[in-house]
Amino acid sequence: DAPRFVSLTKVDRSGPDPRMAIIQSCAGMPAGDAGTYAAARSLVDWHDRHRFCANCGRVTTVRRSGWARFCLKDDGGCGTEHFPRTDPVVIMLAEYDGKVLVGRNIHTMQGKFYSALAGFLEVGESIEDAVARELFEEAGVIVKSVRYVTSQPWPMPSQLMIGCIAPVESDALTLDASELNDAIWCDRDEVRAALAGDDSARFHMRFPLAIAHTLLTAWVNGA
Repeated sequence: DAPRFVSLTKVDRSGPDPRMAIIQSCAGMPAGDAGTYAAARSLVDWHDRHRFCANCGRVTTVRRSGWARFCLKDDGGCGTEHFPRTDPVVIMLAEYDGKVLVGRNIHTMQGKFYSALAGFLEVGESIEDAVARELFEEAGVIVKSVRYVTSQPWPMPSQLMIGCIAPVESDALTLDASELNDAIWCDRDEVRAALAGDDSARFHMRFPLAIAHTLLTAWVNGA
């Protein structure tokens, strides 16, 4: 294949929400091209945010075809090599008595739009610990077990979404009002209607290409 390049000199942040442009662009691409775009978009953002050495503060130089930045000793730097980072995020469905929990995030969701709950892994946490902590903090449910389903890179700016399903002890909810303004338990028929985009569905979903869509589809199909 012919090599592909991206300009690191121009980062367009115009528009009311640049994230929407990313999602809309990826939605019309073949899977391989979407993955390439996601990687390039994450790299552009990383270079834009990490022009200076975190160790000594000097300007860094692009190296390794854009996959690293060096703080060059020849320019008076400390010699540190910097590499793009990926931030792991757990995204999960709490499951109880044939239903799963979807929530409406206070920062990103309005109306009938709901999604799986999610949160960043903290330092020293396992995936299982993060799922249990996030579900307890946001919804007040206690996790019995965790099973991994799928993962997805998410270039906003550089996350790895780790999709899981977690059976819980009870369907009683205590919501964190700083994170969620609502959460509902839905059975498979209700989830199928939402996945199909039915206007009369109990809840709606935003992005078919997002991992929440994949996770709910897997659960409906018996995962």
